[in-house]
Amino acid sequence: MSFRTRLILAYTILWVLILALTLTIAVYSINFGLYGQVERTLLRYVNEVAQLYASGRAGEISLPRSGPVNVSFYSSGGQLLIAPTPDFEQKVPKNFIRAASSTAKPYYAPNFMAAYQEIPGAVVAVSQDTRYIESISTTVRNTLIQGMAFLLPLGALLIVLAARLSLIPLHRAASEVDKRGPRNLEPIVYTGPKDDLGVMVERVNELLAELQEARDRERAFLAEVSHELRTPLTSLNGYLERLSRNPGDTEMLERSRKIATHTARMVQDLLALARGEAERSVNAHIINLGDLLRQAVGEYPGVILKMPPEFPEVLGDPDRLLQLARNLIANAIRAAGTPEKVQVRVWMVKEPTDNPPDPYESADEARVTSTPEMKPPKQPWAAFAIVDRGPGITPEILPRLFTRFARGPEGGTGLGLAIAKQIAEAHGGEIRVASRPGETRFTVFLPLLMDEE
Repeated sequence: MSFRTRLILAYTILWVLILALTLTIAVYSINFGLYGQVERTLLRYVNEVAQLYASGRAGEISLPRSGPVNVSFYSSGGQLLIAPTPDFEQKVPKNFIRAASSTAKPYYAPNFMAAYQEIPGAVVAVSQDTRYIESISTTVRNTLIQGMAFLLPLGALLIVLAARLSLIPLHRAASEVDKRGPRNLEPIVYTGPKDDLGVMVERVNELLAELQEARDRERAFLAEVSHELRTPLTSLNGYLERLSRNPGDTEMLERSRKIATHTARMVQDLLALARGEAERSVNAHIINLGDLLRQAVGEYPGVILKMPPEFPEVLGDPDRLLQLARNLIANAIRAAGTPEKVQVRVWMVKEPTDNPPDPYESADEARVTSTPEMKPPKQPWAAFAIVDRGPGITPEILPRLFTRFARGPEGGTGLGLAIAKQIAEAHGGEIRVASRPGETRFTVFLPLLMDEE
């Protein structure tokens, strides 16, 4: 059963219920009005009879032998004394007569209605045949039924027409949805009111926008993967070519193995980021962070390394931490334009603080723009910062800097920073970024490996 058929059926049933309810209310209202009118007339008449009798003008009481109104008299015990006809049937029961008072009261019976009131020495009752009311009610009911028999098909026809007209915008929207697919994710144009259909179209457009964004991210991801993998694969091909000429070169073999391992790890990170699943597990080892950073800086000639001669150890995955440092250094070089404008600074944060100082900068070099404040560490931290003398990061993109493929006026961030953030958090650390015109700083905080006392 189609939606239109269900809609027409529902409205038709509602229309039938409305007609039936209207008929019931109309018949009830007519009966109520007629019976109410008869009751008011009888109460007024019996009160007039009682007043005439009480004033000694009983001779003026008219006792019709027939007609719509009949007057009868009863003893205080309920015995019928005077009746308009010998076969008078409109009798008020004795228990009602015994309960009569000086105030007129109504009495209802199946075929008549009466009003009775106490007078000196007797009880007077005025009654009227009410069968004509039922006759009127039946006539009105039949007339209404005939009218509704005409209105029912007419209403059904109007319902069908209204349903067709009301569903035109829905059919148009459905037709537009049918046209949408992987190659067409344009929003649906809807100019109608913001009713339920308008809200539905709005939600569909939101879904289409999300799908378009997901497709754009997929394309950007593929482009970023090719970019991220191009350099190590090119190096690996070069080493393998040299190995083919000199198979006994163990140094070249070891370099090739390291590049292959690094590339495999990069692929895992890229896939994890593509799925939106941050890989939190690390292959933990005791690492001298200073030695690791020397290795990373050594791969980028021209980058300046500043660090103390002795440096405590951290617990972490050397391959992943090396990847973190490489990503940040490579990002800084791209921003600065040359390795000579990039510095790597290493120091320790011995006391928990939410604003750890950089011992390599002066007080007048305080950051003016940064990411949300980091929570104070609960233990000493190792810190290293990658500082570049590039143009700086615009405020528009700064809060979204570690988001995958975050876009700004000057381009996107790709995946490198997102991978770096993932690695830092997997080690229980954090990355903070601060930027101002002419300088950008990425600071990584890692928990120090504490000596057991």
